[in-house]
Amino acid sequence: MMQVFIWLLRLIVFLLFICFAAMNSEIIVLHYYHERSIEMPVSVALLLFFALGVLLTIVTASKNKGKK
Repeated sequence: MMQVFIWLLRLIVFLLFICFAAMNSEIIVLHYYHERSIEMPVSVALLLFFALGVLLTIVTASKNKGKK
């Protein structure tokens, strides 16, 4: 029963991500380093930076866990 609940929760989260991406499909330009830039949808930029934040948190937490 718990497996069904977990898969249902995953499906709901996935559908929310799809709706979020569809509603935020406007193109933005990210400018960086020496006049270079990248064009991408707002949803991709937000999810990319969210994923980078999660990755940084995991790396930092694993380094701090080893010090104890």
